[in-house]
Amino acid sequence: MTVDYLYNPYPLARNSVFANKGMVATSQPLAAQAGLEMLKKGGNAIDAAIATAAALTVVEPTSNGIGSDAFALVWTNSQLYGLNGSGPSPKNISIEAVRRKGHEKMPAHGLVPVTVPGAPSAWVELSKRFGKLPLPDVLEPAIRYAEEGYPVSPTLGKFWDLAYKNYKTLLHGEEFKGWFETFAPNGRAPRIGEVWKSKAHAETLHSIAETNAESFYKGDLADQIADFFSKHGGFLSKEDLAAYKAEWVNPISIEYRGYNVWEIPPNGQGIVALMALNIAKGFEWNDKDTVDTYHKQIEAMKLAYTDGKAYVTDPKDMKMAVEDLLSEVYGQQRRDLIGEEAMSPEPYQPVHSGTVYLATADGDGNMVSFIQSNYMGFGSGIVIPETGIALQNRGHDFSLDETHPNALKGGKNTYHTIIPGFLTKGKEAVGPFGVMGGYMQPQGHMQVIMNTIDFHLNPQAALDAPRWQWLKGKKVMVEPHFPSHLAQALSRKGHEVEVAIDSGSFGRGQIIWRDWETGVLVGGTEGRTDGSIACW
Repeated sequence: MTVDYLYNPYPLARNSVFANKGMVATSQPLAAQAGLEMLKKGGNAIDAAIATAAALTVVEPTSNGIGSDAFALVWTNSQLYGLNGSGPSPKNISIEAVRRKGHEKMPAHGLVPVTVPGAPSAWVELSKRFGKLPLPDVLEPAIRYAEEGYPVSPTLGKFWDLAYKNYKTLLHGEEFKGWFETFAPNGRAPRIGEVWKSKAHAETLHSIAETNAESFYKGDLADQIADFFSKHGGFLSKEDLAAYKAEWVNPISIEYRGYNVWEIPPNGQGIVALMALNIAKGFEWNDKDTVDTYHKQIEAMKLAYTDGKAYVTDPKDMKMAVEDLLSEVYGQQRRDLIGEEAMSPEPYQPVHSGTVYLATADGDGNMVSFIQSNYMGFGSGIVIPETGIALQNRGHDFSLDETHPNALKGGKNTYHTIIPGFLTKGKEAVGPFGVMGGYMQPQGHMQVIMNTIDFHLNPQAALDAPRWQWLKGKKVMVEPHFPSHLAQALSRKGHEVEVAIDSGSFGRGQIIWRDWETGVLVGGTEGRTDGSIACW
């Protein structure tokens, strides 16, 4: 019997999920179960987050891998901590060196856009500081999935096949051979329901677990990565890897109608979501589904993104302070520009994304908002042979214009799209939230938070609500099920509205809120992917 697992003609409503001992929400059911295993073994929300993240490198390789970057917001002991697991560019890279290779702008694939991968270090830092279980125990489910194999889920199968067809056309050099050997071993992408496994991936995860990632940054794996880049004329070196360690940072926030919305500070783009909300909070929002609501949301996001792209980069190179970008005065100045007609600020060009988001909580009050990414799908298309290490292409966001704030130079952290979010009220945590998807992420954060706070939607409804995304200029894309009468009304305000044929580019999110009077957890997960909540 032939079945199309991506076809469903019927709209389905999902309810929010309730539990009190622990919860893991992410885009892939097997990864959520890996996190739940840790909670049932006596681990905490931090252990669950690491286990889920490691498992996602195996069971959702279309979006992340061992060579990813990662960011986390951790609530524990009544305090919020931030972890930046994004790595810098290689020390010996430069604009001139990239141009000598024939590039007029940073390429999307190959060796050039690869920066130091931060995810393994992020797992270790989280485990050492806040975890309860040994790292080998925490990574065991991921290792098992890689070694024994797992059946490919529907959304995963869709994007895997799209990536294979794209890479088959674009990636022809010897340096890309490892990707095809690892992720298309039968000369094609694995089909939905087909079992896929990677022994090399399992061995690499085992090595990372047993050495606290020392093998990845200073040992045998580092040697293999560095040798590969040397052989094929890349910039990343063993010295770059050895010098790296994920960095603990102070989260940034704004007050929004009695709540605090938290993000990781630059080089991440979480500040864009805060800037948009800072502009939006000056308006009265009476009803969600009105043209006035959508118009003002879109205009606020345009202004926030214009400024985010103008200023956000490695903090050492920023020309404007975070505090100034989030100030009340600045928010009011930008708010005053919003009128009745669509404006056309300086545009940016969004790209297709490859990111996973997860949220975890345990019965003791610990909560984690975690995001991990290869950036564009499988990333650079570079897989280190016989390791399963797929490397991100985060350096693609660097500019080769020396005057640009995000201009490429050695040892610099680029503008980063992946952003975990967290919500608090007073001294209490409400919980983690996130929406993955490249430049959709701050737009998703804004919409989910407003759905929650302004329009009083439960977590599942806040995620299910039809989304919009600003593309550039006056161009706005809306989901297929976005109300047509509102799309038409936006068009009359000057917005150039485009209706998408599917929801693939509108982000995939998760939410876990905690009721601090009862301790009950309530979660929502995306219907736009293979999302799942595991709880007890």
